[in-house]
Amino acid sequence: MRPFDDATRRNIEAACASFARLPGEAEPSALKRAAVVLALTESSDGDDTAFLLTRRASHLRAHRGQWALPGGRCDAGETPVEAALRELDEELALKLSADAVLGLLDDYPTRSGYLITPVVVWAADSAAIAPNPDEVASVHRIALDTIEHDDAFDFTAIPESARRVIRFHHQMSLIHAPTAALIYQFREVLAGRHTRVTDLEQPVFAWK
Repeated sequence: MRPFDDATRRNIEAACASFARLPGEAEPSALKRAAVVLALTESSDGDDTAFLLTRRASHLRAHRGQWALPGGRCDAGETPVEAALRELDEELALKLSADAVLGLLDDYPTRSGYLITPVVVWAADSAAIAPNPDEVASVHRIALDTIEHDDAFDFTAIPESARRVIRFHHQMSLIHAPTAALIYQFREVLAGRHTRVTDLEQPVFAWK
């Protein structure tokens, strides 16, 4: 168990600092920059540290109804960290400063044309969470001990790709890459392992 306290914050920040992050290509051809947030907060019962996972609104044009980390496309001239903090505010009304950032994970290129930078942040004031109904159908707190179980993830083959599809088992749902891949790498970083995830595939329905 990882209680939501200063010691856990320091430990996670140290794990992120020791992770040798791989950025994407300096000029990725036709890939649009985007950022997502692994926002750490109290679990539902208050006994553990959790991260926030959202269900996208059903009326959105792209990836409607899918599980996702808060995030979105970087605006012109915006860094991934700035975009991540802005999106967290726009989607969940969590206003955090750059001081809340604990680290960054590997950039992940998606089949739909984005290069995603995952930003890990410490969201201390989680009582302020207010999902924006224009973008978010629901928000969920996933305790870190959930993703550390051996059976939390699986890997499967698909005929359309030589790469393995990763899936995260959450309650009665299967969450796929890119979200599952980013959560998996965060789990590995917490364990001190420098595991790469860009070779993990997304399901065909996420390729558009």
